[in-house]
Amino acid sequence: MTQIQLSDAQSVILSTACARDDGAVFPVTTTLKGGAVGNVCKSLLKRALIEEIEATDLNTVWRHDEERGPITLRATPLAYMALGIADDTSEAVPAETATALAPKTVRHRSGTKQEAVIAMLRAEGGATIEEIAAATNWASHTARGFLSGALKKKLGMTITSEKVDGRGRVYKLPAD
Repeated sequence: MTQIQLSDAQSVILSTACARDDGAVFPVTTTLKGGAVGNVCKSLLKRALIEEIEATDLNTVWRHDEERGPITLRATPLAYMALGIADDTSEAVPAETATALAPKTVRHRSGTKQEAVIAMLRAEGGATIEEIAAATNWASHTARGFLSGALKKKLGMTITSEKVDGRGRVYKLPAD
């Protein structure tokens, strides 16, 4: 099962719910204000980490449904797995949820600036920020942001750097 990335607010809400005997999300113990709690809960609902159930305590109502009446939220077995509390994936995650949460296939277009930068970083000598900026027609701060954002954070690549006399800081990716 792939690791589910959670924001700090999502982690706090889920861990609090999972610590309760009934798995109830409400009352929320986080300091979020306004509609932020609703937004976090909606995102957790979309990811099947919490589910709607009929509320028995009116102090824990999430919303009112015309047919079912007052509705509250509770943690699903997938939430316990995401937090590392439970590890039995066969019973905890329905097949349709597991399929929806499966990692998406990443398509790489050819001839992109991303592809060019990756090739430069994998070359034997690596590349400096100035070389990347010149090759892509980017400003130097854009090239630095691309390395840390797109390559490190989004694609999970490990970029190394070292000072080289006459060139400055050189960035490299391990060869494939």
